[in-house]
Amino acid sequence: MMTQFDITDAPSEADLAAIGEGLTAFNAADIGPSERRSLAVLIRDENGKTIGGISGYTAWGWLFTQWLFVPETLRGQGTAGKLLEAAEAEAAARGCFGAWIDTFNPQALRAYQRQGYAIFGELPNFPVGRTRFFLQKKLSPR
Repeated sequence: MMTQFDITDAPSEADLAAIGEGLTAFNAADIGPSERRSLAVLIRDENGKTIGGISGYTAWGWLFTQWLFVPETLRGQGTAGKLLEAAEAEAAARGCFGAWIDTFNPQALRAYQRQGYAIFGELPNFPVGRTRFFLQKKLSPR
C-alpha cells in the first residue's frame, strides 16, 4: 500500500472526520464504546446572547471540561464554581464518576481547587513561563 504524509494547517472536515471515526472505531473495539456526549452550560445575557460558559463532554464515565470562560464582569462572584457544579451534576446524572480539567492560568487553578479538584499532573513551560496543570475530581453518579 502506497502512503504519503500531507502536512497542513487547514485540514478539511472530511479529513478530521476520517481520523475521528478511525480512532473511535479502534477504541470501541479495544475497550468498548465511549458513549461520548457533548455537555455545555451557557451563560446568556439579557438578550439571550451567549457570553460565556462551559463546553466539554462526557465519555467512559468522565466529564472533561474543554473550555470554561467567565466574562470579566462576572468574575470574582463564584460564577466558575456555579458552572462547574451544574456541569458536574449533569455528568453525575449521566453516570459519570469523575471529572477532569486543565489550565495554565493561576487564578483558574485556584478556582478549580476551591471546587475540590486535585492536581494529578503538570506540564512545565506550556506555554513558556507557565505550567499547565491537570486536575481531577471524584463525582457521585446518580
